[in-house]
Amino acid sequence: MVSSGWCFLASMIVAYGIANLLQSVAAARTTVHHSFDPGLLLRLAGHRTYLVGLGCQVAGFVLAFLARRDLPLFLVQASVAAGLGVTAVLGVLLLKWRLPAAEVALLVLLFGGIAALVLSARPAPSRQLGTAGLVALVAALGVIAVLGFFAVRLHGAPGSVALGSLAGLAFSAAAVAARPLASAASAEAFLRDPLLYLLIVHSVVGQLLLGLAMQRGSTTAAVAAMDAAGAVPAAIVGLLLLDDKIWPGREWLAAVGFLVTLAAVIGLTRYAEPQHHHRVAGEREPAMVGAGRVG
Repeated sequence: MVSSGWCFLASMIVAYGIANLLQSVAAARTTVHHSFDPGLLLRLAGHRTYLVGLGCQVAGFVLAFLARRDLPLFLVQASVAAGLGVTAVLGVLLLKWRLPAAEVALLVLLFGGIAALVLSARPAPSRQLGTAGLVALVAALGVIAVLGFFAVRLHGAPGSVALGSLAGLAFSAAAVAARPLASAASAEAFLRDPLLYLLIVHSVVGQLLLGLAMQRGSTTAAVAAMDAAGAVPAAIVGLLLLDDKIWPGREWLAAVGFLVTLAAVIGLTRYAEPQHHHRVAGEREPAMVGAGRVG
């Protein structure tokens, strides 16, 4: 079971990397709206590229869910950020993105941090969340939704970072729900567990916020902000409440790996520049859509 967890983790990274790229391309072809409009998901669904990307994201979600059964949240959530490296490489090869040297260095740093986490993580089943945990997940959903109404007013990279961060918080809450849910004793227990439905709702909200973030132009900033905001809360909850484990004597390696990973993804939000240009709702002249310069 341990070996399968590592396989799920590696496959998840590739799936999320492809998903980020495809969804970014589709979001760039959709008119920007500065409102918290759930209809964005329906408009994006009209793009075949987005649907393929969504399929990859669903695959990544399932693989992450399976990995969380035995692997700690601090590892799985931080490893989601490694998908950004896959996205960047594919963007350079397929869409002719040009990454600044600082961004390339940060991506290398990111993979170094992930490697440290892999070496320090100790597989173990999760402890169950109590009633207080369920209430906290419901409250988090309300807070994220309210903040989202204000964050959509932001433009450019700041909008990508703000909305991406909120998407990360939503996906982090979904990850917290998924860790104990993955250990359900039967299919019936799985379907009756309220964590399943909290996981679904948080994931949908996160998907909407990520789509809005990518529309602002910087895929790297949006995804990096999402990964940074998604990693920290889940890691803390996992270690304090869900019995996540670190190999004895490697606590320092886990701390260094997590801090390096977090610093890399935050750095990517600083150096990332728009990779797409969009037509904004209300504009008369259509803007050219396509892959552009980064850096």
